[in-house]
Amino acid sequence: MKKIVISTGGGDAPGLNAVIYAVVRSCYKRGWEVYGSRSGYKGLLDLDELVRLEIADVDGIYSMGGTIIGSTNKGEPFNMPIKNLAGEIQVVDVSDKILRNFKRMGFDCHIAIGGDGSLEIARKFAEKGMPVIGVPKTIDNDLEATDRTFGFDTAVATATEALDKLHSTAKSHDRVMVVEVMGRDSGWIALYSGISGGADVILIPEIPFDMEKVCEKIMDNALREKDYAIVVVAEGATALGGEVISKGSGELGRSEVLLGGIGEWVASEIRERTEKDTRSLVLGHLQRGGSPTTFDRLLAMRFGAAAVRLVEKGEFGHMVALASPHMSSVPLEDAVKSRKKVDMQSDKVLTARDIGICLGD
Repeated sequence: MKKIVISTGGGDAPGLNAVIYAVVRSCYKRGWEVYGSRSGYKGLLDLDELVRLEIADVDGIYSMGGTIIGSTNKGEPFNMPIKNLAGEIQVVDVSDKILRNFKRMGFDCHIAIGGDGSLEIARKFAEKGMPVIGVPKTIDNDLEATDRTFGFDTAVATATEALDKLHSTAKSHDRVMVVEVMGRDSGWIALYSGISGGADVILIPEIPFDMEKVCEKIMDNALREKDYAIVVVAEGATALGGEVISKGSGELGRSEVLLGGIGEWVASEIRERTEKDTRSLVLGHLQRGGSPTTFDRLLAMRFGAAAVRLVEKGEFGHMVALASPHMSSVPLEDAVKSRKKVDMQSDKVLTARDIGICLGD
């Protein structure tokens, strides 16, 4: 009998519970025990935060958003901010304690569900000797080693539905609506939702945009008796010669900046240059919430079941990956090597250009 521990780290994504559901049911079919580590590695740092997961605990959770064991993007184990007795914040490495607790509990494998940040942590633990299997999770779809990550399809569906609703209000008031979506420095959500939601302009990080081109498209709409426009902006998009707009730095011990603000900047520029009534909207964490789509639900379950099969084969230090139409695995170091960018020659980009969408270039 094997003993497995699961953790979910980083930002939440629709489909996390579906992975947990598949892991637990696949393990119990084999007669294995499963535990959940609350809030990322908190359960392995404080054993009181470990929870035994039985079949009854996961009944029906595949359709629920969020994660029943909680997640966090704070407190990276190799650089964790902790208050000392003097009340000062110190950054310490608690990975050895986590590894000791892992061994003390008799776990045979850790299934780490997360994006590039969480999987990088998992890779470090694998280097320290922990048997780890990674499961790719991110709404941004920016992991190079898998064709798709779960959570992306639901995020795109949420953004597309928002764009559908904005068309009517934009048309009613002859407005330009600028919608900022997530994606960090990859434009997948903006591109997919922008095309599907009938956007006039899509601005993605892979193409530094020219505001003159953007405004030309909007004014061209007016010449064609379309007095409104929908502009979709990825949070990591930048103007030619400009810098990424952010809200500042992240948590202590994390180098990544908190992106946001580009939508309002673009709206302000359009308002000033065209004198059109322009409003901005940030979808933000709406894209992370809600029940997963059928595609994400099924993909998440396939990932969870595939992870258990890797445990059975002893193929540790790997991440499960979708190599359509099959499930495969890749070494964790390859999984976090680089982020997946939108290919400028992809059929999605070509489709956007062919149907008259401005990409800012």
